[in-house]
Amino acid sequence: MTFVVGENCIKCKYTDCVEVCPVDCFYEGPEFLVINPDECIDCALCEPACPAEAIFPEDELPDDQQVFLKINARQAGRWPNITEKKPPCPDAEQWENQPDKRQHLPEDVLTLLDEQ
Repeated sequence: MTFVVGENCIKCKYTDCVEVCPVDCFYEGPEFLVINPDECIDCALCEPACPAEAIFPEDELPDDQQVFLKINARQAGRWPNITEKKPPCPDAEQWENQPDKRQHLPEDVLTLLDEQ
């Protein structure tokens, strides 16, 4: 099983999760982070570390966020690995728990939503 970064990370991009990950399985995109499912060891340290509560165990991923399993897997192979904590997006607190943030995803990620 793997953990999955979901929609609430978009436009927040807190990296507290990166700091606690023992295997460096996080990858950084322009608007959010993803977890490489092939590298995740299911240690569960990242989930409680996320201030935006955007990380889920694969088997607890909400139905409306199932596409994020596919997004995490694909984008982890395209985006650079992140291994150290960085500052969040400048207006992260304003974006926390905002609905409909998917429209802010990069164009190549939005194509995955169309395939859903």
